[in-house]
Amino acid sequence: ERKLAPIRSKMVALVFQQFLLIPHLTALENVSLPLELQGRPLESSRENAKRILSHLGLTNRLDHFPRMLSGGECQRVAIARAISVAPLLLLADEPTGNLDTKTSTAIFDLLLSLPQSGEAGCMVVVTHNEELAQRCTRRLRLADGQLLEET
Repeated sequence: ERKLAPIRSKMVALVFQQFLLIPHLTALENVSLPLELQGRPLESSRENAKRILSHLGLTNRLDHFPRMLSGGECQRVAIARAISVAPLLLLADEPTGNLDTKTSTAIFDLLLSLPQSGEAGCMVVVTHNEELAQRCTRRLRLADGQLLEET
């Protein structure tokens, strides 16, 4: 487990359906925390977090706590936290499940742009939303215990 921890913290990032933000930390602190835990200096961690949050349209929400943010804003903070470490693999479990249709589409647009922008390497998204799944390059469906590839 100890040998795997550095690999997990630097190469794999997770985005959950529940945002799992730390309630007593601001958006900026939530995003910079993984970098600080990796031993990066506080100032560079915060600058990187500001850059990512700005890219996600949250410049004016840096000092807001999760309870002060909308669901879509919380999900963007969670995505920012995940991509702050520039993971090779981004795993997203129902990342739009708690969001309205318009916000869902915006978050999915953002997720699909991450590999092209260099913010994440490869991405695996689990979703029950057929419309969003159709936008993915490759789709696998789990049916009756069988993993099937769709074309």
